Amino acid sequence: MSYIKPKFQHPNMPKNALGYTVGDYNGAISTLCAGCGHDSISAAIRNACFLSSIPPHRIAKLSGIGCSSKMPTYFLGRSHGFNSVHGRMPSVATGASLANRELTYIGISGDGDTASIGMGQFIHLIRRNVNMTYIVANNGCYGLTKGQDSATADLGAVSKAGNVNPFDGIDLASLAILQGASFVGRSFSGDKEQLEPLIRAAMAHKGFAFIDVVSPCVTFNNHTGSGKSYAETRKALDAMPLDFVPMREEIRTQYEPGTTQGVTLHDGSVIHLHKASNGYKTDDRNAALLSVQEARDEGRLLTGLLYLDPNTQNLAQNLKLASKPLNSLSKDELCPGSRMLDSINQGLR
Repeated sequence: MSYIKPKFQHPNMPKNALGYTVGDYNGAISTLCAGCGHDSISAAIRNACFLSSIPPHRIAKLSGIGCSSKMPTYFLGRSHGFNSVHGRMPSVATGASLANRELTYIGISGDGDTASIGMGQFIHLIRRNVNMTYIVANNGCYGLTKGQDSATADLGAVSKAGNVNPFDGIDLASLAILQGASFVGRSFSGDKEQLEPLIRAAMAHKGFAFIDVVSPCVTFNNHTGSGKSYAETRKALDAMPLDFVPMREEIRTQYEPGTTQGVTLHDGSVIHLHKASNGYKTDDRNAALLSVQEARDEGRLLTGLLYLDPNTQNLAQNLKLASKPLNSLSKDELCPGSRMLDSINQGLR
């Protein structure tokens, strides 16, 4: 049965500091389209957790709705998980992190789940500086509903239906920097040499860490105007409207810091990625925002660690919560009695 992942592991597989192999961080077999960049992100998260020696059972995976939000099924099968309502993952993440701040929280979202229906909650997640890693698998379209443009689709992009997008796309990295996120990065799903250490750094950060990952969609590239599109084929055959997802090769790239790399997507379009140089200063919010915007004006996407505030205070610290996780406090600790209440009231007079 193809949906069962073999549990056999070679006895000489490398182990991390905890004695786990990378296989201990696997999830179920992916049902996403072959060649989808989202699977590369899942693999990068798995490898990052393995290399950072984080116990799988001390990780909580959170997601909303969309192709991207299916991803937590495909990595860290021994971790906690919660698949929330569309665009409402930030609320669940906030509550979970307050209840037990000893877990490592990884939020997986998409450009629709974050930049459209979930935009309001996303902004408040940044504002509150919830201690978590938030990864957006950004492909610029709605994969679950046949490829309509999402809010991050570039101006002039052609949809599956052949419509030209008349709107500027929302740059989530710029938005995160502008709204006060304490860690902001961007990468490409096929650049594991950059993405994996970026995820490791995000998980080690004490505060809200945001990573925008460009992740090409391999399916919705048969727009009107192509003689071999599915719609044209159906007309010629007068057949029932069936969908076929073609097998595609995963797009990968590797390039040096300070250089620009053109990447051809499955539909023939090209994106230009520019990797921040080693001399790039990450501790200047204004300079980071300016660098991202300048690159965008030049038709490039700046990737790497874009901004980092090492002295940030996360939500639990700002609220002065007990050091012990709230979900482990006893009844006596939560309700210390009338004497303690009288003492608190006296202090407020």
